[in-house]
Amino acid sequence: MRIGIGYDAHKLVNDRKLILGGVEIPHKKGLLGHSDADVLTHAIIDALIGAMGLGSIGDFFPDTDPKYKDISSLELLSTVVRKISDNGYMISNIDSTVVCEEPKLKLYVSKMCEILSGILEIETSRINIKGKTEEGMGFTGQKEGIAAYAVALIHKKV
Repeated sequence: MRIGIGYDAHKLVNDRKLILGGVEIPHKKGLLGHSDADVLTHAIIDALIGAMGLGSIGDFFPDTDPKYKDISSLELLSTVVRKISDNGYMISNIDSTVVCEEPKLKLYVSKMCEILSGILEIETSRINIKGKTEEGMGFTGQKEGIAAYAVALIHKKV
């Protein structure tokens, strides 16, 4: 078994869609980034790449490469899942936390798990997504951005 941890954060801005875990969430602001800026999916990608010991998301998908401009983070995740499989591993489970004051994520978590499970090729019960606030502290608490953390466990295929 191998374990990886991932983290990502993006700034909230006007005139962008808010996408978390592949789900478009109605909100007055979205996340700024080269891709769709899905911080949850980016943190999961980083955790999976870390579990493989292959660097970070920026090594695989540099924000200087125009082919990743506005790309769906789910496409990036699919690429990483194939890499994991090609290396003889499969995903055991994902545990993640999204840090934001708003919007409240409870209504969207099951849809996020459903979308992510299809790409990760694991049951929804193996994906955990938590929403947390920072009680008004820091850039997330001041509603300037959203951050996400993820831990991934992978294991050799039997």
